[in-house]
Amino acid sequence: MLRALRRQADLSQRELAVRAGVPQSTVARIEAGRATDPRFQTIRRLVAAAGGSLRLAAAGDRGPAASAQLAGSDIQGDVRRDEAGRRYPAHLDVRKVRTLKDWPGAWWAHSYTLPPERWPLRVPEVTFDLDRGRRDERRVRERIRDAVRIRRISDGVPQGCWRLVAELPDGDLVGELRAHERSLDLLYGEELGDRREVVLDGVLVAPALRLLGIGRRLVTRLAEETQRVGLPAVCATAEFGGIQFLLACGYRIDWRRPAKLRRDQ
Repeated sequence: MLRALRRQADLSQRELAVRAGVPQSTVARIEAGRATDPRFQTIRRLVAAAGGSLRLAAAGDRGPAASAQLAGSDIQGDVRRDEAGRRYPAHLDVRKVRTLKDWPGAWWAHSYTLPPERWPLRVPEVTFDLDRGRRDERRVRERIRDAVRIRRISDGVPQGCWRLVAELPDGDLVGELRAHERSLDLLYGEELGDRREVVLDGVLVAPALRLLGIGRRLVTRLAEETQRVGLPAVCATAEFGGIQFLLACGYRIDWRRPAKLRRDQ
């Protein structure tokens, strides 16, 4: 619980100890479970220094105290150890390195598309941000990501068209997707058995909230909506970064379609 409070307050053991006026070794022993019977006043000062409050409850009370205990029982980094076998500091928000973009030390990477076996330097399994501002920014982005909801808007949208929005609980829009249905009979000028497909017109996500999976959720929701009405395919045209985005969402390049042609005057 102390580690959970310290993480929320973004404090190291040393910083918490200074605020509470107790030795850092005391904080370390409590968090490691070696302080079998810490004094109540010590706990009160530590909790208050971390911005929390104590609640005394009768035995068997499963109220707010139980919820707090549950919330603090799973803290990132608790089960991970560094090469010396030490736990990572709770307030640093240790996270797993899945791609080179996850590791701040990958300044040398000229291409993030390299597979792990071709990375020129050894990459750690986990990483963290030492800069407090970046940690705060990451936490805010994660809270927003978890709060975003996807819904379809039908009012004012023509039949055979889709408008999906990603919005926060207060109604603020942070993303949008638009698509429309088209007939392949009209596209190719021949009878193809009334075949239809959906064309993805575009996906927009607020710049400050990109790389959180919001765009992928919009694309996935469109696939679910179109499958529900019996439309087997969704087509899209993209360039530059949009190509990698659609490939990551499960799209594949269709080499049967005509290539883009251009003539400069």
